[in-house]
Amino acid sequence: MGEKRKKVYEALVDGATEGHRDRQLYDFVQQRCPKTSSKKIVRASLLALSDPDLKDHNILSMIYALAIKHRLDAVRSDDDDQDDDDPTELAPSISDVKTTATAPSGEDLPA
Repeated sequence: MGEKRKKVYEALVDGATEGHRDRQLYDFVQQRCPKTSSKKIVRASLLALSDPDLKDHNILSMIYALAIKHRLDAVRSDDDDQDDDDPTELAPSISDVKTTATAPSGEDLPA
């Protein structure tokens, strides 16, 4: 493990152990490792989640929630795609997408 990732990992685990959660935990890690990014925090979170020595459910839950919340931060901030008509438009829900499979005989199968 790289030294920078180890520092972020340690700050993340220390902050969660001290009871920080959500934004407080993110700020705690940012304060201890000022040059870190959301991407590095998410990577350190995944490392913590795969650590067999870290077994406290509450700590793992806080780290997991932080990783999920910040997973797409880097994508959103780096997304300069100007081809979209309306970049704020939401993607369709999977329940709205209707797919029909066709049987070999040409009959429609139930979705």
